[in-house]
Amino acid sequence: AAGPPDPLLRRLVAALEAGHPVAATADALGIGARSLHRRSLAAFGYGPKTLARVLRLQRALALARAGVPYAETAARAGFADQAHLARDVRDLTGVPLGRLLCGR
Repeated sequence: AAGPPDPLLRRLVAALEAGHPVAATADALGIGARSLHRRSLAAFGYGPKTLARVLRLQRALALARAGVPYAETAARAGFADQAHLARDVRDLTGVPLGRLLCGR
């Protein structure tokens, strides 16, 4: 009974995956930040800033799993530094990066 998926969401995810800021993404999509937040919350269960963090974490995990050193992974994925990567991993997953990658 649910309606069709929101067509804006694909564009939102693509922009955030590319590392674009949320405010610039909202402008590019032609909607306000509050509207973007409501639509993101309805679709994903969290706002666009958290979605951007999750997508950045996914980029970092792919790099780290490919053997890229953590400091380089952090830089390439868009984190300020390795400590920022470590904090985000723990905040979003509840475990340190090394344990997450080992699957323990």
